[in-house]
Amino acid sequence: MSIRKVVVVASLALSGLIAGTTRASEVDQAVKVNFSQPVQIPGRTLPAGTYYFSIINTSDRETVQISNEDRTRTIALIQTINRVRPEWEHGGTAFTLASGKGVEPPAVIAWFYPGRTTGHEFVYPKQEEKELAMATQATQVSGD
Repeated sequence: MSIRKVVVVASLALSGLIAGTTRASEVDQAVKVNFSQPVQIPGRTLPAGTYYFSIINTSDRETVQISNEDRTRTIALIQTINRVRPEWEHGGTAFTLASGKGVEPPAVIAWFYPGRTTGHEFVYPKQEEKELAMATQATQVSGD
């Protein structure tokens, strides 16, 4: 199977993963996302469900807070690095996920706030980072 076909198949498989996103706040780049199945983040797995992803107010603005649906409980604080998204992906909220051999459930690699060209790439431990780099990555953009 060609690489292009593998990417298309992986994109179709991941497309059902993110059921929808809602923009909440420009200041903290908060977005509400609904995962239809479990996803990995650094250090844990999030069960299927609705979460808020936002930037917390630190000097470097590189820490992502993941909260429950009503934002009453912090589930994770994750260090990130900047990631620029390709020109053709600009638009709504975007999540890049990795899947494939050794990556189960799919892993959240990065997310982008609507209209922003620079997003937030999660920092994984070195061994996991190597595995994720070899996995198929696909970005899903929702129309916010």
